[in-house]
Amino acid sequence: MIQRPHIDWFALAPVNALLAAAAIALLAAVLVPRRARRTTAATVCALGYAVAFGFAIALYVRSAHGHGVVADAIRRDRFAELAQMIVAGAGVLATGISFRERMRDNHVAEYYALLAAAGSGMAFFVAANNLMTLFLGLEWLSISLYILCAIDRDLINGLEAGLKYLIIGGFGSAVLLFGSALVYGETGHLDFAGIASANRPHDALLLFGLAMIISGLGFKASAAPFHMWTPDVYEGAPTPVTAFMAAATKTVALLVLLRVLRTAFPQEAHLWTVAIAVIAVASLTIGNLAALVQRNVKRMLAYSSISHAGFMLIAVAANNALGGRALLYYLIPYAAMSLGSFAVVAARERELGVPVTFENLAGFGWERPLLGISMWTFMLGFAGFPLTGGFVGKFYVFAAAYRQGWTWLVIVGVIATLVSLYYYLGVVRAMFLRRTEDLQLAPIGGSPPRDALLQTAVVGCLVVTVGSFFAVQPLIDLAKHAANALPF
Repeated sequence: MIQRPHIDWFALAPVNALLAAAAIALLAAVLVPRRARRTTAATVCALGYAVAFGFAIALYVRSAHGHGVVADAIRRDRFAELAQMIVAGAGVLATGISFRERMRDNHVAEYYALLAAAGSGMAFFVAANNLMTLFLGLEWLSISLYILCAIDRDLINGLEAGLKYLIIGGFGSAVLLFGSALVYGETGHLDFAGIASANRPHDALLLFGLAMIISGLGFKASAAPFHMWTPDVYEGAPTPVTAFMAAATKTVALLVLLRVLRTAFPQEAHLWTVAIAVIAVASLTIGNLAALVQRNVKRMLAYSSISHAGFMLIAVAANNALGGRALLYYLIPYAAMSLGSFAVVAARERELGVPVTFENLAGFGWERPLLGISMWTFMLGFAGFPLTGGFVGKFYVFAAAYRQGWTWLVIVGVIATLVSLYYYLGVVRAMFLRRTEDLQLAPIGGSPPRDALLQTAVVGCLVVTVGSFFAVQPLIDLAKHAANALPF
């Protein structure tokens, strides 16, 4: 008789809530009249994310002492639950940003079903406790995102973006899978604790497998030199999808990377900390220098995302409890700033019907003061100015690196921050400070279209961006309790 493992259904509640939302949205694609599909599917998707957020909070409160569930396949702890809260919050906001997106009604319900399915895959991915569930969660979220990137056939670059993401993402997944196979073959364990207990720090195959796992997760985190897909995919995908990817995918990839390195490979820390530091420097250098010459705002934000991957990898390279807390805190305002900035780009796209550039942003801050001031705040937050969570996040990351003795890495991060001021403040200049002769005539047709849900999402992102500066202590406490789930 086969012994079935005990299943902690409460631990799976966020994942199941989003799976249920995806299933109901798919049913809406068939059973609901076409004129009501968008509203029905969007409502179901938003409710799924809201319920998942509530379950993640309840699990965080009741998981002070982390433990494995479902035969140790996944981990129920505060580290995973805080990550699920970030993903669920990003999903709610992405649903609001998506509602008025121009797309055919033929597949609009499927869009929201895939959005919920991607979120459920991310919620599962961050709780992975062995290499098998790690790969399963990665493919689960990736396949949903591949389709979302190419779902709008009216976008000129959408199919190209989806194809590029599929090919390069598939290659990244294959690298991670091959690395996992090498680690399993050398240690005889799939679970992270078992890999650590094998204690073979100088084995060549194990180290090669570790390098491939870091590379595979680096693809998902948009870290250089694994970033080659990011600018084209961010530019070509529907802007709400780009917003969700920039916030949620990067969150789960970086947190899973931290969990794997700390839990499964503590004996190799003297090697992987150096490797992560080198990747961080490469990301900061390539992301910032490439962003300087961009004129398309989505491509600039894509390279900004690569740069911020470098900042957050500094926290991973620090390899201490302060670094874990810094990463968890940093991801909260970063997710809000990413969602908010792409939401503002989406609003401008819907007004003009063309890609958003620095040139056609001219005067936008005066035309749409709420969105203009919000975009200004997001850019200052990305640059690490005070009164935004970005300032505290960068300070926290630098403090973790300094405590570990990585002074040179702090210097590189400060220089990268100074370089980034050029293109972040360039967006502010384009919106508010362009000369009168540079301004273009506004498009005809009256006032811009009303989009209450998008504006509400932008305000929500603005509140988190600024609020994470003033409510820093509660968020640091959240991050501290979550980071304590890892063996620092």
